[in-house]
Amino acid sequence: MQTPTPLQRALQDAQSGRIDAAIASVRTLLRIQPKNADALQMLGLFLTQVGQPQQAIAQLERAVAIAPNIAGYRNNLGNALMGSGRNKDAVDQFRAAVRLDATYARAYLGLALALLSLKDSDAAVDACRRGLELRQDWPEMSACAAAALEAGDRMPESVDWLRNAIARSGAKEPSGASEQLLSKFAFALNYLSVDPKELADAHRAYRDQPRRPVANPAATDPNPDRPLRIGIMSGDLREHSVGYFAHPIFQSKRNRDAIVVFATTPPDLNSAMGKRFRAMADAWIECSMLSDDALDRTIREQRIDVLVELSAHTKGGRLPALDRKPAPVIVSAIGYPNTTGHPQVDWRVVDAITDPPGTDDRCTERLLRLDPCFLCYEPNLDACEPVMPAENAPVTFGSFNLTSKVGDETIRLWSAVMAAVPDSRLLLKSISIADPSTRRRVLERIAAGGIDPARIEALGYTERPADHLALYSRVHVALDSTPYNGTTTTCEALWMGVPVVVLEGDRHGARVGMSLLRAAGRAEWIARTSSEFVAIAAGLAQDRARLCDWRTNARAVLRDSTLLDASGYGARFHAALRYAWTDYCSTRANAARTDS
Repeated sequence: MQTPTPLQRALQDAQSGRIDAAIASVRTLLRIQPKNADALQMLGLFLTQVGQPQQAIAQLERAVAIAPNIAGYRNNLGNALMGSGRNKDAVDQFRAAVRLDATYARAYLGLALALLSLKDSDAAVDACRRGLELRQDWPEMSACAAAALEAGDRMPESVDWLRNAIARSGAKEPSGASEQLLSKFAFALNYLSVDPKELADAHRAYRDQPRRPVANPAATDPNPDRPLRIGIMSGDLREHSVGYFAHPIFQSKRNRDAIVVFATTPPDLNSAMGKRFRAMADAWIECSMLSDDALDRTIREQRIDVLVELSAHTKGGRLPALDRKPAPVIVSAIGYPNTTGHPQVDWRVVDAITDPPGTDDRCTERLLRLDPCFLCYEPNLDACEPVMPAENAPVTFGSFNLTSKVGDETIRLWSAVMAAVPDSRLLLKSISIADPSTRRRVLERIAAGGIDPARIEALGYTERPADHLALYSRVHVALDSTPYNGTTTTCEALWMGVPVVVLEGDRHGARVGMSLLRAAGRAEWIARTSSEFVAIAAGLAQDRARLCDWRTNARAVLRDSTLLDASGYGARFHAALRYAWTDYCSTRANAARTDS
C-alpha cells in the first residue's frame, strides 16, 4: 500500500478529530517548504476550524499569491473571507475562481452563499442555476438554490424546487443525494399551510431514506442512578435564537452530571453568549470539520449517555452523524419545530400544548412533554427599558418575524386586523428586507392580500441587538405569523412590553405561540379563530390604558412567570433526560433477562 504523503496524513488527522496534530505536521512541512502552496492552503483550512480566521486568511492569501491562477485556491480563500464576514471580498474571490475555470462548479456554490450573505438573493439564485448547469444532480447546490428562493420571499417556489430536485435525484444509496434534499424539503414545508398529514409524511420520507446499518449502537453502563454524561450537539450556542433558550440546560445540570458540547459550526470567539456557554460546559469539542463518521467516533469516545441535539434540519444540524447511534439515548429539543424524522432519535421535547395527546403518531420519536412549557426564555441583558409609542402616534401593529413566515394565511389575518383599525400602520422588520428584490416582493404580496403599501414600513437588518429591541418602542401590538409561529420574536416582544396576538393552530409550529403566552400568563391574547384574532388585536390597539399597563409591568410579570423560570425549567429538563435514561436502562435490563 502506498505511504500517505505528509499532507494526506494531516488531512486524515483533521478528519479524525486530531486537529492540533494536523496543524503541527503542516507547520513542520512549511518550515522545510515555505512556498508549498498546498500546505499553506491546508493550514488555512485547519486554522479556520480552530477559530483563528485572520491567521487562516493570511495563509490562504499567501497561497493565492504564490499560485494566483489556481481556481481552488481562490475558492478556499473566498470561503475563509466569508466565514470572517468579509462577504464582498469573498464574492471577488469566487468570481475570480470561475473566471479562471468556468467549469469549477464548487466556486458557484460559494458565490451563491456569499451573495446570500450580502442580501442579493436574485444573484444567488442565478449563481445556483449556473452551478447546476455544470452538475445537474447536486443536492448541496439544489438546497442552496432553495435557500436563496426562500430568502428572496419565494417560499412556494423554494418548495417546488426541492420537490422537483428530489424527484430527479432518485438516490437509493445510504446518505445519498436525496437525503439532504429530503431534509430541506421537510423543513421548508413548515412554512406553508399544508395539511398536517402532508407535513408528517415529508418527515417520514426523510426517516425512510436508506441509511448505513446500525451494526454497533453505542452502549454505556446502564445504571439508572449514576451521574450522566450529557452531550449537547449544536452550532447555535451563541447569539442565536437557540442560545436564548439553552441556558437553563447548562445552568441547572445535576451536581455530578457532565455536559460535553459538540459544536457543529465554526467558532465565533467574539461571541459573548458563546463564551458563557463555553464556561458552563465541562468539555467543548469543535466538530465543524469532522466527517459524519468522525463525529460519530468523537461522541462515542466521550462516552455520552444522553445526546441532546438542538438543530435537526436547520443550519448546523448533523442528523446523518446519528445514523449509527453514537449515544444510547438521543433527544431532540429547542431548535426545530417538528419531528426530526430520524430513526435513531429516541425522544423529542415538547409540551401538551404544542403536541397535545393524540398527536403522537405525527412524530417518529417518543415525546417528552415538558409541561407547562417546553421552552424557557433568557432575555437579552442589553435590552433598553420598555417605552410606549408617542401618544399621538398612529396605532402600529408589528412583526419582526422572518418574511418567509408571512404567507397568504398570515396576510389575510393581518389585513382583517388593519381593516378593523382604520388609519393603523404595520411595521415589518426582517433581515431579508435588506434585499431590495425581496422587499419589493414582500410588499407586493401584502398589497395583493389587501393591505395598502402606504400603511407599511419595512425595515431590514440592525447590527446591534439593543437597536433591534429598541424598535419595539414604535409598536403597539405585535401580530404573530401562522402556521409557523414566532418564538424568539414573541418572547422579545413580551420582554419589551408589547402584547403579542397568536392564533391557535393545528401543528407544533402553529402552537408554539400559544404555549409561550400561557407560560407568560397571557392566555387572553390567544385566538381560537381568525375572527377572535382580529377582535383581540383590535381591542388591544384601541385600549391605550391596557397597553400602558402591560408596558409598565411586563418585566415584573414575566420574571415571576413560567416563561422565565430558569431553575424550574432546568430541573424539569434534566428530570426528563433522567427519565429517558432510566427507560433505556430498564429496556436493557429486560433484554438481558430475556436473553438469559
